[in-house]
Amino acid sequence: MNHSPREDGYRMPGEFEPHDGTWLLWPIRPDTWHSGAKPAQRVFTNVAEAISKFEPVTVCVPGEQYEHARATLSPNIRVIEMSSNDAWMRDIGPTFLTNDAGQLSGVDFHFNAWGGLKGGLYFPWDQDMLVRQKVLEIEGVPRYEATDLTLEGGAIAVDGEGTLITTKECLLNPNRNPDWAQVQVEERLKETLNIKKVIWLDQGMVGDETDGHIDEVLCYIRPGEVAMSWTDDQNHPQYSVLKKCKEQLQQATDAAGRALTIHEVSIPEQPVLQPEESQQLDQTEDSYERKAGETFVATYVNGYLCNGAVILPAFDDPQDQVAVKQFQRLFPDREIVPVCSRELSLGGGNIHCITQQQPKPYSG
Repeated sequence: MNHSPREDGYRMPGEFEPHDGTWLLWPIRPDTWHSGAKPAQRVFTNVAEAISKFEPVTVCVPGEQYEHARATLSPNIRVIEMSSNDAWMRDIGPTFLTNDAGQLSGVDFHFNAWGGLKGGLYFPWDQDMLVRQKVLEIEGVPRYEATDLTLEGGAIAVDGEGTLITTKECLLNPNRNPDWAQVQVEERLKETLNIKKVIWLDQGMVGDETDGHIDEVLCYIRPGEVAMSWTDDQNHPQYSVLKKCKEQLQQATDAAGRALTIHEVSIPEQPVLQPEESQQLDQTEDSYERKAGETFVATYVNGYLCNGAVILPAFDDPQDQVAVKQFQRLFPDREIVPVCSRELSLGGGNIHCITQQQPKPYSG
């Protein structure tokens, strides 16, 4: 596509808007996923099955795992052979856009494995870079190339009405866009996603190996309203950064001039990588080191909104049931479906990170 999405009248819808389906990748990388990725594959399967009860699901699988994935997943889940370096469809997959004529398109941003050669999580990432284009071609969707900007899907949250929330820690990181000023990044986001207002938080959660992705901090419930990770424990490692995030959100207004309504969602006990799990990871000099005793980020806001449901992370923690009840109040018209996802946290993300929505185009 030779014009910008903004010129052509496309926008990025909110995740809470209707979907035509959901895309996932299949985990196999042995330096990310312990025990040959089998525990992770079980969680990915559980997530895919949960979503498939509400909307169509496609799982993209490397050729050597195709037969296994096809036999593991229900027949109603589409399985497509596709190469990738890892399984984070939120960050690797395309950002879908819609317009008022009922058309769909997608943006192909640059991906460098969360930092490239300066802090990236693995090398190479050559197959990851092709996933966006492959998905769009499978769907017959026009592609806007925006590979001058390094951007992962988990780094942004949008309200569908012109507001985007992100962190400086990620988008302005020297290992992402070293030659871009904040105003330049904003303008590129406005061109490619038809955004009118960017709300910048200084940083994301402590210990987030993606350099501060916003989807560990908050999610949009609806325009003008967010749920955010929280702890009241002033001694918690996340307390100070989340307090600062909330203060910045309280001082902000969105593209419509609204102050944001903020719902605090208390985080569970943060998972710790056990010695036996660490021993079952392949270690290479090019991969992110996961040591026994290391604490990983876990939060309920890193779930997934699909048609009629919220697929909610669960951690076998007493806080799980509190979160289920809270999300049911926040989404009274949706079913809340908890899926145990500790394995995803140990890999560096959660349910939102492994999914990518394909919005349903509609005529305005």
